[in-house]
Amino acid sequence: MTSEFAVELRDVVKKFVTPEGNELNAVDHVSMQIKNGEFFSMLGSSGCGKTTSLRMIAGFEWPTEGEVYIEGRAMGHTPPFQRKVNTVFQSYALFQHMTVAQNIAFGLEMEGVGEDEIKKRVGRALEMVQLTGMERRRPKQLSGGQQQRVAVARALVKTPSVLLLDEPLGALDLKLRKEMQLELKALQQQLGITFIYVTHDQEEALTMSDRIAVMSKGKVQQLATPVEIYERPSNKFVADFIGESNFLEGTIKSLARDEAVVFVPALNAELRGMPMSSDFVNGEAVAISVRPEKIRIAENNAKGDGLFEAKVLTSVYIGSDTHVYVDMAGIRLKVMEQNRISRLDPSSFYTKDQIITLLFMPENTLVLKKD
Repeated sequence: MTSEFAVELRDVVKKFVTPEGNELNAVDHVSMQIKNGEFFSMLGSSGCGKTTSLRMIAGFEWPTEGEVYIEGRAMGHTPPFQRKVNTVFQSYALFQHMTVAQNIAFGLEMEGVGEDEIKKRVGRALEMVQLTGMERRRPKQLSGGQQQRVAVARALVKTPSVLLLDEPLGALDLKLRKEMQLELKALQQQLGITFIYVTHDQEEALTMSDRIAVMSKGKVQQLATPVEIYERPSNKFVADFIGESNFLEGTIKSLARDEAVVFVPALNAELRGMPMSSDFVNGEAVAISVRPEKIRIAENNAKGDGLFEAKVLTSVYIGSDTHVYVDMAGIRLKVMEQNRISRLDPSSFYTKDQIITLLFMPENTLVLKKD
């Protein structure tokens, strides 16, 4: 029976010994279930454990504890060439003395595949990545994006069940990276195979992924869809790492199922927000997170809950929106306001020391664990 999951990590630990002789848990009791046909990303900063996790799936590293399963089969110490996965590296690792076709065919030749079959599969792989007609070129005659596609074609030609991608867009310029993000996602949907993608780029992960595992210090902090991770982060680390966020500190005064009332000493006032944990208790010290685009600038005579006066420190116009930096009772906040109307009149922009009113809506005010 075919497994529901393409890849599973079950309570996986990977320990390394540092040059100083200390033991380091690069991956610390990580469990993940990656579905068949899913575009799954592992996201985090350097040293978070994402690449080590990918290398254990590939077979380049073996778990110290726990087990990796591919299509329901425990991999144990199965070598990389016996796993139904293939890897695309950041450096591409193309053979410079070979043509595009020779690079793509190399793995098949090593397996002893017949010449006619190789030609057919290389042609199909080139078509998949839109490089038909470039078979005779060498890597140095290709652009960065074309080289990246050759690396993908070389991995796909062996028809893996799972394609592993280790920051494959890291060497490209910003414009090309954005184009290749969309191309890779479209290719994955076209092929229907599982992509497991490692990146430190939040926007890249949000753009491409069906689900994301946000990692820090060898642990998975949150595993969810891009929308859930951005709109409902599970803790302060995730809220801080994904996108931008303003933070306040306070103490829970009362709790309901979908609402917490938090006293914020710096404001000498209460804020209502959505609790992001089910085990908060009254009196607990918490962090409040509000995204810059979720704070509304209200009319100065507005009345109601969640309204606070603030002084404008500076205002930055960036075309699509305006970033307003304010001081609210000694707390520096960033507010983003979309430029929905065309305006050239200087008086229509916020000015230094202007007093404005900010509106914090409970559904956009997230109450988080402090640690």
